[in-house]
Amino acid sequence: MTLQENVSLKPYNTFGIAATSQYFTDIAAPIDLQILMQSGLLNAFPFFILGGGSNVVFNKLFAGIVVKISLKGITVLEETDDSVLVKAAAGEVWSDFVDFCVAHNFYGAENLTSIPGTVGASPVQNVGAYGVEAKDIIESVEAYEILTGKQRIFSNSDCQFDYRSSIFKTKLKNKYIVASVTFRLSKQPKLNLEYGAIRTEIEKAGITDPTLTDVSRIIASIREEKLPNPDKIGSAGSFFKNPVIPVAQFEALKEKHPAIVAYPHKGEYKVAAGWLIEQCGWKGRQFGNVGVYPKQALVLYNLGDCTGEEVKALAKEIQQSVETHFGIALEPEAIFV
Repeated sequence: MTLQENVSLKPYNTFGIAATSQYFTDIAAPIDLQILMQSGLLNAFPFFILGGGSNVVFNKLFAGIVVKISLKGITVLEETDDSVLVKAAAGEVWSDFVDFCVAHNFYGAENLTSIPGTVGASPVQNVGAYGVEAKDIIESVEAYEILTGKQRIFSNSDCQFDYRSSIFKTKLKNKYIVASVTFRLSKQPKLNLEYGAIRTEIEKAGITDPTLTDVSRIIASIREEKLPNPDKIGSAGSFFKNPVIPVAQFEALKEKHPAIVAYPHKGEYKVAAGWLIEQCGWKGRQFGNVGVYPKQALVLYNLGDCTGEEVKALAKEIQQSVETHFGIALEPEAIFV
């Protein structure tokens, strides 16, 4: 394990924000993680555990240690006629893991294709898209307690998954480092085509009997059309969570706004944050070096040299506007560091 000083974080966040970390280390092997745990550094300094940097908004200086998790490896642990257990190291690129599953005809992860980030973030954020969440396929999570260095295996229920959340973001925030995740995937054809525009796009393409590869490709195409390519345009992807509101509040809003976009969710309604933001007139607007993406109002993007302060200020303006117009509080999905 190598500890570096005054490291630029610009290459490590998809927003492309120029920031510096006082200390920085890249955990590329299990031995590095062991050394880090034994060093006591995480008990002596403020720290931030970094994966792909796809949902992070950095400030100019992080006065502590940034720990980049780069552990690699994808292994098939167990296989039956119906299902398969696949273990992926926390530093694996999420889209590479999904591509592995699709290439091996393992069903369950395909709707999560092209989501930026790493495998290690998937149980923390409970990443999701197009009617599927990470919790639907996670079997267990291997993590290490920062205080003691002890390994713990969290079952799916132990993780206390919720919408874009888990125990790693709530009760155990900054208490554990995820080392690997084991997923249970199906070997039997089982596709989820009912969310968003998936079925419409499949029909447009003239596909009558879609395969796993077809679904993955269609979803990648939909995302590419709506969201900026992080290799070309800096952003944190979907910046806000879709708010969940009670049925009575939704029905009252629907009377005033018949075109409101929402979906039933556990006895309540999940409202499309992008629709709320667009209705408030933010789509396509620019403020200094940061703007609201013209193709998807849910995305804030870097116009060149934006700072974390600029992003935070714009996000706050949007939150206040949506609350004033709709009485709904938007919660950022992105993390301010």
